[in-house]
Amino acid sequence: MAKRRKVSNLLGLAVLSTVSVKPMHPYEMASLMRERGKDHDMDIKWGSLYTVVGNLEKHGFLAVEGSTREGARPERTVYRITDAGLEELADWVRELIGVPERERPRFEAGLSVLGALGPDETVSLLRGRLDTMERQIADEQAALDAASEVPRLFLVESEYDLAIRRAEVAWVRGFVAEIEDGSLPGLDLWRTFHETGKVPPEIAELAERGAPGD
Repeated sequence: MAKRRKVSNLLGLAVLSTVSVKPMHPYEMASLMRERGKDHDMDIKWGSLYTVVGNLEKHGFLAVEGSTREGARPERTVYRITDAGLEELADWVRELIGVPERERPRFEAGLSVLGALGPDETVSLLRGRLDTMERQIADEQAALDAASEVPRLFLVESEYDLAIRRAEVAWVRGFVAEIEDGSLPGLDLWRTFHETGKVPPEIAELAERGAPGD
């Protein structure tokens, strides 16, 4: 089970990881995180960066190292990671890697209310989704191949993302095939509902009982 952390925003995790390399000011942190694509790996709200850095300092995970000035720019505070920050970083990564959590993607939410659409429209939408995903996968694979000189340790999150996307594509293809060849259980009831606007008795009974896991 995930523990309650003093700074739970995943941007905090990205900051600790970035500053663990060397002391730096927040602007440099943001530049490096963007360069490394951290905003693709996790949900980052850049506008909260200074608040997160301040919270990390407040709880003893970062400490002020000094300040720096470049030309006419305002003076910038430089932060270093503390021993407590290194411990927090390692413990946070252990939790993320070792403790499985159910993540709820928007696609799953859409599938849970798919009955609002008819089978034919569903097939059309899913085929469009497949086309888009296949292009994205090809682009991401090409980018991964182009990064062959980068140690694999720093690319495993991209490998994982590709594996998840390919698994989704395989499932969607199979689901579309079941609708198109008529083998999907309950397809006739689904189609009848959208053709007549009336809920079949079998569906109404299921709705009364509730879905498995409700």
